[in-house]
Amino acid sequence: MIHENDNMNMQTKPIQDRMFHEMKEGGILEMSQGYARDYLARVFDREVFPTVEALRDLRHFDEELPLEPCDAREVIDQLHQYGSPATVAQVGGRYFGFVNGSVVPAGLAAKNLSLAWDQNTAMQVLSPICAKLEAVVEGWLTGLFELPQHTAAGFVSGTSMATFCGLAAARYRLLEKLGWDINERGLFDAPKLRIVTSEQAHSTVVKAIGLLGFGKDNVEWVDVDEQGRMLPGQVPVLDERTILILQAGNVNSGSFEDFDSLCDQAQEAGAWVHIDGAFGLWARAVNNLKYLTKGMEKASSWSVDGHKTLNTPYDSGIVLCEDREALVAALHMSGSYLVRGDERDGMFFTPEMSRRSRIVELWATLKYLGKSGIDQMIYNMHLRAQQFAKELAGFEGFTVLNDVVFNQVIVRCETDDLTEAVTRSVQEMRMCWVGGSSWEGAKVTRISVCSWATTERDVSDSVNSFREALDQVKGRMATLK
Repeated sequence: MIHENDNMNMQTKPIQDRMFHEMKEGGILEMSQGYARDYLARVFDREVFPTVEALRDLRHFDEELPLEPCDAREVIDQLHQYGSPATVAQVGGRYFGFVNGSVVPAGLAAKNLSLAWDQNTAMQVLSPICAKLEAVVEGWLTGLFELPQHTAAGFVSGTSMATFCGLAAARYRLLEKLGWDINERGLFDAPKLRIVTSEQAHSTVVKAIGLLGFGKDNVEWVDVDEQGRMLPGQVPVLDERTILILQAGNVNSGSFEDFDSLCDQAQEAGAWVHIDGAFGLWARAVNNLKYLTKGMEKASSWSVDGHKTLNTPYDSGIVLCEDREALVAALHMSGSYLVRGDERDGMFFTPEMSRRSRIVELWATLKYLGKSGIDQMIYNMHLRAQQFAKELAGFEGFTVLNDVVFNQVIVRCETDDLTEAVTRSVQEMRMCWVGGSSWEGAKVTRISVCSWATTERDVSDSVNSFREALDQVKGRMATLK
């Protein structure tokens, strides 16, 4: 409780004195930690989506910017009172809407500590601890994914930016081999490069293609099979001007390309291969799922998220590139005031100079889980996805459309209208949260199992809400007739 006298005393202090007091006294941090503990104690059992009342209460944030400083405790109290109930409970076990992971406890605690550190990870001289952790994690990931030992890693916000970095490195290297220095001469009059990718490439890949100046109209799209995998026989003849973009985990079906044969084709032609593995690349770390990624080590670059399948806190993306020089050259920067470190300066592997210390929670999550913990956690997601598909298929009115090879399930009712209505009804019931999508021209419900916290009970309860939603929607439709 905030006492009136305390508030008045704080308001009479100069702002600098007040902030010194709040930092050193620690009460505001203890208050926020108490609220965080309260949130985590409830989030696994609460409704997944905010209630109507919680959404209505967001009006409490509609205010003019205050003219004077207020008590810091008021700020945190408002956030918890009206903000916490309006969050989506994606750290729980029944959020299946987008490919959003939960959070491993050690990673969350590490992020909490790193927030107090507030490190800028641009250069070693700015944060020796973060430079060390980036170097260590680079080696860990290279080993975990069984990539070439000299592979470089850049720690960015997500796979959107990681894909951008991988394709930028590809653009630099292919043009350099053609005698064109893009850093000096730019894109005007540069030799034309080719982009070859699946017609079901993720939208972030298309975005990166546009940002890098390749142009969507210039993409050579390749047909896919019934699971969304690129058909190797439909791939055009590749050459030394080609960037071939493959997918580890189709965003709907979860399927994986035939990396082994496609990478062989690319290597023979001198093409660059980038693998978009936002959530699927982690299959490489699971003994029973490793077969899905056979041949992926033959690629030139890879993009992957920590905040999806690995369940690090947001945000945590990683670009991996076997051509270290190309990655650094593509993201080149210089300045007379910069201080080169003797181990690693993270800014040379990312587009940004200033970056938050996301490496801390990534390191903590990997160390906490270890190889066997990563294997167990991710394989459990696969088992829960299979359970979802099996139980849904057991009810009349639901058809599972994909082979559940990883963590994705796509399901459909008899018609598009019925499918969309059932999806909305499931969302409104709030037992779980799922999203809609399209698959082969039809409306579907997409289920993504990405949380370490998802239990067998969570899946069964969620499936029951699907069944209840279908019964309700059919009942309403019958009444309307």
